[in-house]
Amino acid sequence: MPSLGIFHRSKKEEEPKVEEKPEPAPAQATPPAEPTAEAPALTPVPPPVPAPAPIEAAPETKTYLRAMPLRDLADLEAIKTEVRNGNILILRITPLANKSIEDVKQAVNELYSFAETINGDIARLGEERIVVCPPKIRIWREKAPVQSEPLPTAA
Repeated sequence: MPSLGIFHRSKKEEEPKVEEKPEPAPAQATPPAEPTAEAPALTPVPPPVPAPAPIEAAPETKTYLRAMPLRDLADLEAIKTEVRNGNILILRITPLANKSIEDVKQAVNELYSFAETINGDIARLGEERIVVCPPKIRIWREKAPVQSEPLPTAA
């Protein structure tokens, strides 16, 4: 089977072998010394490098995606606790919106400032949901291009 060069180097790409040429001996007036009975001198070997100490990882906590309704401003503390524990929350704000729009504004503002404080993220999902993320998790936001002409159909 021919090699596509994905895993192995082709012969053209292999490093060229460098032939070691013996250096010419300088012209000496004296004959070379005869070998002695002593053992030849060895080059010293550096001591082995100690292995790095194992990094103790923090016990892994699982991240859960949890959906819950926001019924009252008192629910905000439970929501904050869940996010601090590393969970992602999808909040349905319709139950609170049916009671008071002012409470919804207050809750969203409080959650927004909380997300900024912990370096988390918050975003709206449609008209009735909000997602709140803990640190290290970001929400990808893409601005959809505005199309002025209708999409073509297959008909």
